[in-house]
Formats: sequence, C-alpha cells, structure tokens
Amino acid sequence: MHTRIPTWHPDPAAKVRVGRGGAAGGEGEGLRAVRSVPAGGLAGGIEICITFPTEYVKTQLQLDERSHPPRYRGIGDCVRQTVRSHGVLGLYRGLSSLLYGSIPKAAVRFGTFEFLSNHMRDAQGRLDSTRGLLCGLGAGVAEAVVVVCPMETIKVKFIHDQTSANPKYRGFFHGVREIVREQGLKGTYQGLTATVLKQGSNQAIRFFVMTSLRNWYRGDNPNKPMNPLITGVFGAIAGAASVFGNTPLDVIKTRMQGLEAHKYRNTWDCGLQILRNEGLKAFYKGTVPRLGRVCLDVAIVFVIYDEVVKLLNKVWKTD
Repeated sequence: MHTRIPTWHPDPAAKVRVGRGGAAGGEGEGLRAVRSVPAGGLAGGIEICITFPTEYVKTQLQLDERSHPPRYRGIGDCVRQTVRSHGVLGLYRGLSSLLYGSIPKAAVRFGTFEFLSNHMRDAQGRLDSTRGLLCGLGAGVAEAVVVVCPMETIKVKFIHDQTSANPKYRGFFHGVREIVREQGLKGTYQGLTATVLKQGSNQAIRFFVMTSLRNWYRGDNPNKPMNPLITGVFGAIAGAASVFGNTPLDVIKTRMQGLEAHKYRNTWDCGLQILRNEGLKAFYKGTVPRLGRVCLDVAIVFVIYDEVVKLLNKVWKTD
C-alpha cells in the first residue's frame, strides 16, 4: 500500500491512504469525501468572514464603470462612503450568499480533485506539477458549474443592489426569490462562461504553484513535514499568481453578473465593450483589494484545512 500525498494535504499528518492505482485503501472514497465537507467548509467559512470586506470593495470598484461619473475615488473612498451610508456591517453585504455556498463548494472542489488525482499519481503516490494543474483545472470547472456561478451571481446582485437609490433585496432568501421570480433559474447563472474560465484557471494556477513549491521544498523526501507557516507562505504565493493570471476574467465575470448584465450579449461582447469604452486598464480594476483577499484566502484555507483534517484523523478513526 502506497502513501498518497494530496496537493491539499501538504502535511503528512493529514494524508489519506490509497492503494495501488488509486483504489481506496484503509478508508473508502465516500468517507474521504464526507471528511472533506466539514474541513473545507470550516476553513472556507473562517476565511470568508476575515476577508469579505476586501471582496466587497473589489466588487464595488469593478461595478463603478468609467462610462458614468465615478462614484468612488479609490479603495479608501469606497470604504468611507460605505461605512458612512450603511455602517461597518455594510462592508459585509452579500456575505450570506458566500457562507451558504462554502460547504458545497468545498465538497465539490475537494471531491473532484481527490477523484482526478487518484487516477493521475505515479506508483509512489506522487503528483507532478503538470498533473496537479490538470486536476486543479477539473476541480475549478466542477465547482464553477455546480456552486460558484449561482453563488457569485447572487453575491454580485446583492452588492450592486446596495448602490441603487432604493435597494429591493431584504435578505438572502428574499433576494434569491426575487431573482428567480423575475429572471427564472437562468438569472442565477449569468456569466457562466466567464465563471468557468475564472474558476478553472484559478484552481489550475493555484494547484500548479502549490504542487511545484511543495515538491521543491520536500526534494527527495515526499514525507517531509511541512510547517503551517511554510504552507501559508506557499498558499499566498499561489494566490498571488492566480490574481495576476486571471483578474481580467474576474472583471468580465463581475460585469456579466451585475444588475446591468443586459447591456452585454455574451462574455466576448462584455470584454470587447470594456476594452472599447474603458481601455485595457479596466481589466485590472480591483486588483489591489483582490490581491490582498486572495493571498490571505488561499493561505488560510490551506493551513486551516490541513489542521482540521489532522484533527478529524485523530477523532474520526476508521482503522
């Protein structure tokens, strides 16, 4: 029986056992998937609560199109106006939609990655950088279609609604009911193409960078322990790489999911209109707040997830 070293389990204490060819070993496929839900959901929930204000500011700046008189002069001005008009809690408008989606999102991401990586590891259980990229791409596409697109669409509509003179959404469930009533289920799937491209590239880049850094750090010893601090630093680097690699897709996705998405015929038309009306720089609107959020996001998720898995392995024994 070989030891498998999952990309999302950089510490050997959090490893999961599989047999030759990826077949389940001491614990079954189903149990590993069940364990990934509370571990990933807890890590994602903590991360969101810590970093959501930067996500809010990033989204507001991206929705503040140059074709109209700019409402905000920058990050600080956006924060000041929001707190002045809605209080500190105004920076958390739309948080509920992300919290409600964090557990299924983690389950789909980890479950898909586990399934794909089990079939792509070598005889020693190692996953090289290229295969890590492909597994990450698959996980990103799966989570985009199943969870992220509707979750992000609702979040963007909530945040955009707050900028109107008379906000119409009174809460998460009321907002979802109104969106479905007015636009049908397709109203929660606006910007699907852009979301798939964004999430697919996000996870492909992050898994590729993390796998590369982890393999470099461990060298010839695949079981070398990883300090949580090292894991966090590697996660932050992976997060930064994904930001610079796909912020243009994030901008297009945000516009396609906003309340004025009807202005664009499709994802391609949205990109062309942004380029024609606002210039190339518009594709990197919100980069600074997104950079801070994503780096912290990926670092926190990697560290907390590993620690939760190690705890579950101690209290949820199967041998």
